[in-house]
Amino acid sequence: MEVLLVAVVAAGNLLAMLAEIPDPRERQGRRFGLVAMLAAVVCGILTGNRGYTAIAQWLQAQEPRFWHQLGFTRKPPCPNTFRDLLMALAPEQLETALRKWIAGILGQPQPGELQAVALDGKTLCGTQALCQTLAAHQRSVHLLALLDQQTGCVLSQQAVDSKTNEHKAALEILQTLVLQGRLVSGDAIFCQRDYCQQVIDSGGDYFLVVKDNQPELKAAIEAEFRPAFSPGGRETAATAAL
Repeated sequence: MEVLLVAVVAAGNLLAMLAEIPDPRERQGRRFGLVAMLAAVVCGILTGNRGYTAIAQWLQAQEPRFWHQLGFTRKPPCPNTFRDLLMALAPEQLETALRKWIAGILGQPQPGELQAVALDGKTLCGTQALCQTLAAHQRSVHLLALLDQQTGCVLSQQAVDSKTNEHKAALEILQTLVLQGRLVSGDAIFCQRDYCQQVIDSGGDYFLVVKDNQPELKAAIEAEFRPAFSPGGRETAATAAL
């Protein structure tokens, strides 16, 4: 019974967050409620459905009572209706609503505890970044995401512009999350002074991989793990060599 209560509260909270998103559709295209359709997309993806067709088919297979809980007042729409909505919707607005919803469910880290968060980028296969000139052979969409390691939830993500890199984009995405009580891990590309300083200034901690892009730092770390100098050991080694 307690688990059911938590699920109902979380679902109601999601609908409230989605209600803050302005409807991008023309008046004649609002046959189905915006909140209901976006909630169906979120629930469909959470249950493993990918793509407009899969989400629409999954929703059609649910009971009418579930449709009503999402906010539908009639039989749910076809895949193309979902496609048209998501093509018109600003992704940043949906991301902001989902980020607030997830943050409310997870809550803030408790005092004395560190919440592990991974920062990593990924190029999406089968995608192509939009270009104002519509030039051919633009690079695929590349996303940078902050992932909660305990739950697997994406706390925040954003597209990496083709004119910059993950390091510069990381400075922006870190501003979207409260870092107090969180340990941010990442690969060698984030091993930069400004990145580390921003994490510390925001009250967080970092754990990064050090490679050849920081040769002096790498050498200093390796030196810390070398055996301490010992005259006796050196003399023994020289004797053995003879």
